[in-house]
Amino acid sequence: MSERVAVVAGARTPFVKAGTHFKARRSLDLAIHSVDGLLERYDVAPHEIEALTFGVVGVDPRAPHLAREVTFGSSLPVDVRSVTVTDNCITGITAIEHVADAIRAERIEVGMAGGVESMSNPPLMARSRASRAFLAANRAKGFGGRLRALARLRPRDLVPTPPGVEEPSTGLSMGQHTELMVDEWAIPRTEQDEIAVRSHHHAAAATADGRLGEEIIPLDGIDGDTIVRPDTSMEALAALPPAFDLGPSGLEGPGTLTAGNSSPLTDGSSAVLLMSESRAKKEGREPLAFIRAIEFASIDPSDGLLMGPGVAVPRLLARTGIELDDFGLIEMHEAFGGQVAANLAAWELGWKEGPIGKVDMSRLNQLGGSIAIGHPFAATGLRIVTQLANEMARRDVRLGLISICGAGATAAAVVLERG
Repeated sequence: MSERVAVVAGARTPFVKAGTHFKARRSLDLAIHSVDGLLERYDVAPHEIEALTFGVVGVDPRAPHLAREVTFGSSLPVDVRSVTVTDNCITGITAIEHVADAIRAERIEVGMAGGVESMSNPPLMARSRASRAFLAANRAKGFGGRLRALARLRPRDLVPTPPGVEEPSTGLSMGQHTELMVDEWAIPRTEQDEIAVRSHHHAAAATADGRLGEEIIPLDGIDGDTIVRPDTSMEALAALPPAFDLGPSGLEGPGTLTAGNSSPLTDGSSAVLLMSESRAKKEGREPLAFIRAIEFASIDPSDGLLMGPGVAVPRLLARTGIELDDFGLIEMHEAFGGQVAANLAAWELGWKEGPIGKVDMSRLNQLGGSIAIGHPFAATGLRIVTQLANEMARRDVRLGLISICGAGATAAAVVLERG
């Protein structure tokens, strides 16, 4: 049997709303801070790290191989094997899988997985007409030729194109897709708002008692997540207007997704330290938890873009022989309150897989979720692994479950275990 993979430690930057505290920070800056912060806080010698897999969704064309640049910019030695991955909202789990597989195959004993997003600094693209003109000018001979190529430009051609929010395969945004999901599953707005209020209240409590703070490496004078709102109420959320234009979706009537029950655009980075069980024991490090199993799923967007957990989690439980009630703690990524409610219903009632049961809400997202804490796409999975592993250690919980939906109609599920 291959060695068990231990989650030894995790650390992250504060998560902040895009366009605010970290707007001058590139993804690379945030990533380096999480890596060096983890090494320093847990007294890990940089030369111990044998592999780094780092994820990003908003790829900066100036640093497309982000992981290698993190290696150069951090305290890690330059000979560390560095891999960059991008897998939408499940990128963090994909990064963990890559490092964990290397440990199980005994290629390495110690590795780090990370993920980062700077939504304040998304990659911008030149319009097609401008791109052609710039390329022609670059190929032209002499100043006159370059001037003639650039003379074709009009002012409107110089306006950059921001990253698209629509799914390339469907033309709908994640929010519009979720409106279709909540309509199909008959999820009322009140249920979505209840999930959001619960997320903020739990995150506020975990901030006040220091549990979330244990994970955070302060940056630029910020030492905590800035999106958490302790005073969030059902009354306040009820006053918010729908956030998504439903025209292309074909739905009638007002939407139920709002800025209050949806995860916000967020800047932040997370990193997780993984070791073989024998290496952790040799170094005298007590693992927070072990990665027992990982499952991925891909579905047709027309079945519900963010319904992948309705497939991934039942398959994971069937493969491992674990029952839903066996989990002492459950973490479900909150892209939207409606997405959480729809997938919980799929687990309870059965969907493409058989029913696995009803979730005891006292076990779900006990430190808050992405609606309150934030969702820097590639960093979220690592934040959740760190958060769950730490809470499992505090409560001495034997089994923990992670469920994450992803754009592109994907999902990831993870079982963590102790003992």
